Amino acid sequence: MLTLANAELTVDLLDPAAEHARLGPRFCWGGYIWQVHDSSVGTLLTGPEWPEVKPQPHNGQGLPESFRHSTTTGQPLLWDGSIGLAPGAGALGRDEQGAVIVTEPCVWQVEPEPTRTVFRTAQTVGRWSYALERSIELRGRQLLSRSQLTNRGTAPLALEWFAHPFFALQSDGLLRAKLAPDVSLEDNPGYLLCDGALTLHCAFVGVHDGHLVHLGLPANQPFAVTLSHPKLTAVRFATDFAPLKCVLWANGNTLSFEPFLALVLAPGESRTWTLTYDFGPPSSGTASPSTSSRTPSAR
Repeated sequence: MLTLANAELTVDLLDPAAEHARLGPRFCWGGYIWQVHDSSVGTLLTGPEWPEVKPQPHNGQGLPESFRHSTTTGQPLLWDGSIGLAPGAGALGRDEQGAVIVTEPCVWQVEPEPTRTVFRTAQTVGRWSYALERSIELRGRQLLSRSQLTNRGTAPLALEWFAHPFFALQSDGLLRAKLAPDVSLEDNPGYLLCDGALTLHCAFVGVHDGHLVHLGLPANQPFAVTLSHPKLTAVRFATDFAPLKCVLWANGNTLSFEPFLALVLAPGESRTWTLTYDFGPPSSGTASPSTSSRTPSAR
């Protein structure tokens, strides 16, 4: 693991050269935030299989991001016959069962500092060529994830990107969130949204019990949400861009708001965007972490 740290928070980042067992074609390898630890109350993030120490790479944990090679409904984006590309992961193919696999990982240059690490990679696969820079920076109790994607080829680079942060549920398996008052949600069996206040209808149970819906977002506005947390006063998650769409998903171990970007870069064009996570102070009366509080992200 790579680490960012200050007096209050420690951030575990996957090492893209050494952590292949935790990685795969779904999430970007460089700048993958695996866990955030508070010096007073322990681990702050979860995942679909939490507290599994070695979750499947497709599920992951923490605050991963994805440069998608196909749409969420399965339409190919960066595929040319049997050759595909997931920027930030590598060249893609399929195994004997037809599952997508990374056939040639991209190579990352990593510049670590105590509170900021920069990841850079460039790769040419088929008719596409790109450069990607990711920086993860810790500022007090705020964590910033910045991405810059550049099309270095002669063909358009058309793909989708999305963030998949895994937020911790309350001790009762529920969660409260505050959204902008003009965000909407159709009636559904999983969640209730009223005047920007989001709650779960009931607690889900385990890995496979859950629900997925799409939020109705106001046009041309960045996304922001403030969530309850079992150990902190709150966590705030925000984008500096207006998402194409935002998925809301939860199971018995985690809840995620997933903002999407549609990226169509002409040759020579770049796009830069940033995610911000603000971790509130520990809740009053929260117990100190046990000696096993870091176990799910054991190094």
